[in-house]
Amino acid sequence: MTDPNVSSYEQERRDKRQKIRDLGMDPYGGRTEGIQPLAIIKALYKPEMGHDTGPVVKAAGRIMLKRDMGKLTFMTLRDESGDLQVALDKKRLSDEAWQINSLLDLGDQVVVEGPLGTTRKGEITIWSTSFSMASKAMLPPPAKWEGLSDVELRYRQRYVDLWANPDVMKTLKLRCQIVGEIRNFMAGRGFIEVETPMMQPLAGGAAARPFVTHHNALDIPLYLRIAPELYLKRLLVGGFTKVFEMNRNFRNEGISPRHNPEFTMMEAYEAFGSWQTMAELIESLVCDLAQKFFGTLKLEHKNPDGTVRRTINLEGDVSKPAGQRWRRVRLVDLVEERTGWKFDGRKIQDAGPQVWEQLKAHGARDVVLTHTAYEQLVETYEKLIEPTLIDPTYVTHVPSVVIPLARESKEFPGFADVYELAINGQEISPGYSELNDPDIQAEHFAHQVGDEAEKQKTDDDFLTALKYGMPPAGGMGLGIDRLIMLLTGAESIRDVILFPLMKPQE
Repeated sequence: MTDPNVSSYEQERRDKRQKIRDLGMDPYGGRTEGIQPLAIIKALYKPEMGHDTGPVVKAAGRIMLKRDMGKLTFMTLRDESGDLQVALDKKRLSDEAWQINSLLDLGDQVVVEGPLGTTRKGEITIWSTSFSMASKAMLPPPAKWEGLSDVELRYRQRYVDLWANPDVMKTLKLRCQIVGEIRNFMAGRGFIEVETPMMQPLAGGAAARPFVTHHNALDIPLYLRIAPELYLKRLLVGGFTKVFEMNRNFRNEGISPRHNPEFTMMEAYEAFGSWQTMAELIESLVCDLAQKFFGTLKLEHKNPDGTVRRTINLEGDVSKPAGQRWRRVRLVDLVEERTGWKFDGRKIQDAGPQVWEQLKAHGARDVVLTHTAYEQLVETYEKLIEPTLIDPTYVTHVPSVVIPLARESKEFPGFADVYELAINGQEISPGYSELNDPDIQAEHFAHQVGDEAEKQKTDDDFLTALKYGMPPAGGMGLGIDRLIMLLTGAESIRDVILFPLMKPQE
């Protein structure tokens, strides 16, 4: 009986599946030994090999192309390593296997075995002497070589996107490799990887709206963490000297090409470090990744047609020591340089009509005039300047009122000893000289700025920890998703996350 909810295409594949079973083959296969990646098999071929005189190999993959030519069928298989052609020759196969050949569809997964060789046109090919099913696909793949092109559908059906679009597989595998190399780098610098709670009784460590849940047994609200900072600092109090965490953070905020509510950060803390030691650490790390994975410190971001959209130069000032080559500029100096506003502690509207006219000329009409002078300064930077910073720039000494967990600068009162690293027009990493005075920290918690819903509640246990004594420290965060965008040239954060959050389909 035909299921009315099943399309004619799916029903046809279901019928073929049954015929495969009738011929004595399991359409969903089983454990198979000796399978090699297609790219490795392809590399085994040597020009001196004959038509089919190469080594006998075993491969598995998804059928991406199938051409029936009477008693000979050519298939292109794809696995995570690449594509390779397979030939099914009637005279080399059993009668049952040849009958099953006619039941194969695009998207099916098969296992083949046979000698490696070439076709008459010289294409490297496995001349199959046996094959078996690994999985019969009930749904047809996207239009052959065109791949899955609907952007929203690609994100919803990443499980199709990965094999339909090889560049997607390449980018997301590269992400995994980069994350692994970050861990190796940090371990090489003496940092220990730790794990801290993802569910917390208070949402602390950043100013952001959290996701709220409830623990039934304890009958208390809990928050998915917006940052691990306060727990990592507790470890410094406990005696750890160099710690880092590759963590998942959750912020109940908007979705955009640069924001996903669930995202990956690395945070690291070093006892007796500072924002300068963190700046050196990040610069060395990013340059190390660029060299190891791309062989250059000049990253080209390309358009779909292959033309260069943007080049990001990670070299910096090569006359300086490695790790200190990227530009470092105070926030107030950068704002003055770009807009002409020489910040003196007064609001824009109180600094003279010429200042406001200058800023409006640079597009600052939406700076909130009711905000404090320090908030206006930060807004001016974030709205007018940060999107223009393509090459690495450490923007230092941000107003301390907006960074309550950082140490105030002795050289520049009212500003914190921090950096905000901008590359490719967005913040990649913040770094601090950490505040370790419990009384000043308590004052900062009480007076920090931000929307009421986003103000950090006082974490009394964290203040208690500080009272036991935390050594001076440097700390930093690194946005992993944005880093991958920077290195790979991806335009959207969704392109570097395996399963980005999507609104459910109605």
